[in-house]
Amino acid sequence: MDNHRRVLIVAYDDAQILDIACPSGALDIANRYGATPPYSLELGTVGRRAARSSAGIVLGAGQSLEAVTGRLDTLIVVGGVGCEDAAADGQLLGQVRRLAAQSRRVASVCTGAYVLAAAGLLDHRRVTTHWGWGERLAERHPTVAVDTGPLCIRDGNVYTSAGVTSALDLTLSLIEEDHGPTLARAVARELVTYLHRPADQAQISMYLAAPPPENRLVRDLMAYVDGHLAEDLTPTALAARAGISSRHLTRLFTAHLGTTPARAVRTVRTIAAARLVRSSGLSMAAIARRCGFRAAETLRQAFLDHYGVTGDRIRRMPDMASPRLPPGQQTPGT
Repeated sequence: MDNHRRVLIVAYDDAQILDIACPSGALDIANRYGATPPYSLELGTVGRRAARSSAGIVLGAGQSLEAVTGRLDTLIVVGGVGCEDAAADGQLLGQVRRLAAQSRRVASVCTGAYVLAAAGLLDHRRVTTHWGWGERLAERHPTVAVDTGPLCIRDGNVYTSAGVTSALDLTLSLIEEDHGPTLARAVARELVTYLHRPADQAQISMYLAAPPPENRLVRDLMAYVDGHLAEDLTPTALAARAGISSRHLTRLFTAHLGTTPARAVRTVRTIAAARLVRSSGLSMAAIARRCGFRAAETLRQAFLDHYGVTGDRIRRMPDMASPRLPPGQQTPGT
């Protein structure tokens, strides 16, 4: 299937059936709307055993995980109340590690993050999961930076999403990444789902909360920024990545985001750091490093500039609404 994007969904007993249905249904619709190359979908379990969902509906697996060979485009691990048993299944974890190594990208839906974390695939990454399970995940895996603010987070080639129907947000973002916003919006319309989640929800999709910039280059660069916060994101580095001059990069950001590249990057880093302050026990120095700030004092100044308070004050605040960019600086990476 060299002309297909091969997607393998990993299931287990007591998985949430919506975690399986949302991505598979959205990708199927993308195919019917002309995704090129199309997605080929497979459901896999250990030993090709049927998977009993937590709703009692039994799904027959099309693949034994042990028998899957060759390159995968996307590996998706689903969540559900069976996630803790799945995270303790050494055979399943071994297969997930093996398959992740041969996948272009790896994703989890909801508490599927428990399985990825137990497999060692989330170490030193910023991730999300269902808001009710995030604290427990952070306690069990202190090297994982758990942030339950956004609906979806990309860190490198690893994508994690929040609870249940956020699988749609995740899948729509993958479709947009692969085929552009026109197809993603067509799929969303067919699914009769939101293109933009209501702003008062606690977990806001980093891809769909604000209209993405119309310019594809700016949109791709901001998606890259959100997934590589600790890397070199200077205007020079971003311009080189895009194959344009720094001057042209500034013109594009000013026209489509209403701000400079440096300010856009600093804002995204500041928002990510604020979420980590709220959702983790990491020190300010550790959060600064993970979000690309040179030192804790630099992060402190960023908080003062953006929120008017220090990180310690943010940590002590009662539940804080998911922070967003100020008007004119909204990006698909927040």
